[in-house]
Amino acid sequence: MDTMGQQNNQQSSLSDEEIMNDILSSEKHITSVYNTYSNECVHQALRNDFLNILREDHNIQVDVFTEMQKRGWYAPPEAQQQMIDQTKTKFQNVAQSL
Repeated sequence: MDTMGQQNNQQSSLSDEEIMNDILSSEKHITSVYNTYSNECVHQALRNDFLNILREDHNIQVDVFTEMQKRGWYAPPEAQQQMIDQTKTKFQNVAQSL
């Protein structure tokens, strides 16, 4: 391979952090899709399969998230008490209206 080709390969390589971010993002999407499928599935055996796959994918997502946190690549901000209280009130109001 020529020097130009090697440079292009090096420039297009993803870092471990970028790969892990992509995996985490993909897992979030996948779990969302399986959640929808399991909610809308009429056939019980198939629904159970979707729920098992969903559980497995959530476990993978937690593993990726935990590894990224250990490496300092993903640090969600702590929620402020005011935001927690507002969210709690919002959902309490929704629950009461049902």
